[in-house]
Amino acid sequence: MIENLYELIGGQKTIEAATKRFYEKIMEDESLRPFFQRTDMAHLRSRQTMFVSMLLGGRVYTGKDIHSAHGRVRDHGLNEEHYELFLKHFRAALEEVGVKPENAEKVMKPLESKRRAILGE
Repeated sequence: MIENLYELIGGQKTIEAATKRFYEKIMEDESLRPFFQRTDMAHLRSRQTMFVSMLLGGRVYTGKDIHSAHGRVRDHGLNEEHYELFLKHFRAALEEVGVKPENAEKVMKPLESKRRAILGE
């Protein structure tokens, strides 16, 4: 039996592919794109891959704490609506890279658990 979500969805390769697709979707979304105009996207994808891997039981995350990492975007209006769009795009990206819908739903729970830290509530 698979013990963690990381292994269940296919590990690093799947998370890397989903994260890449996720940020493609973000950059296509007119309400989210402005948050990333001055962002090193390769660096961000790397950190996001590491963070999601950690959340799912795979790797250790060595980046900034989640609250601090989102300070600038909170100052520029990041809100609940944006977070919902992030979740929607990430779930879609997971499914597009081959994660079964029922497993994508399981992945959303740990991502949802970070809402307060990201939004600063």
